[in-house]
Amino acid sequence: MLGKNCAAIAADTRFGTQYQTISTNSQKVFKIQDNILMGLSGLSSDMQAFSLIMKKKVELYRIREEIDLTPKLFSSLVSTTLYEKRFGPYFVSPVVVGLDVTNNNEPFVCGFDSIGCPSSSGKFEISGTGTDQLLGTCEAFYKENMNDEELFQAVGQSLVNSTERDILSGWGGLVYVLTPGNISISKLKLRQD
Repeated sequence: MLGKNCAAIAADTRFGTQYQTISTNSQKVFKIQDNILMGLSGLSSDMQAFSLIMKKKVELYRIREEIDLTPKLFSSLVSTTLYEKRFGPYFVSPVVVGLDVTNNNEPFVCGFDSIGCPSSSGKFEISGTGTDQLLGTCEAFYKENMNDEELFQAVGQSLVNSTERDILSGWGGLVYVLTPGNISISKLKLRQD
């Protein structure tokens, strides 16, 4: 979700196979750079592999070009990487959030399907098993030009309220808020059954 010169991403910490919970501390949000975060939902092994591939590609780009990526450029890299494997795709649905430091910390969000088709509403993007519940709660809590504290509250409440209605989500949540020069991480207690 986007605010005024800030962006946030949240994820629950449950890792499971259908109705069976295997772990309650799964990492679903990955730091790409100081100004870019990528959230992944989908098959756990593909999430881990895809995050490592993207980190490697970003490091190679930074070495070759000697500059950091912008969030828009990184989203293009995600899209082309997913499309390269379209006949045997990664079973992931990424969401990229970031701040464009070259453009007055303009916030950016973009979601993708498993073959790299981007979707960017300019407000918020959602992914995962709780998509149907998240859509309504994010629409209810979203406001234009929120500051970082209001954004944290909106994203946190969206996550809490949507996991209450989704049996495949829960067991805690993490909310990451990007502000210029800072990433704050807050842990939320969610339904644990």
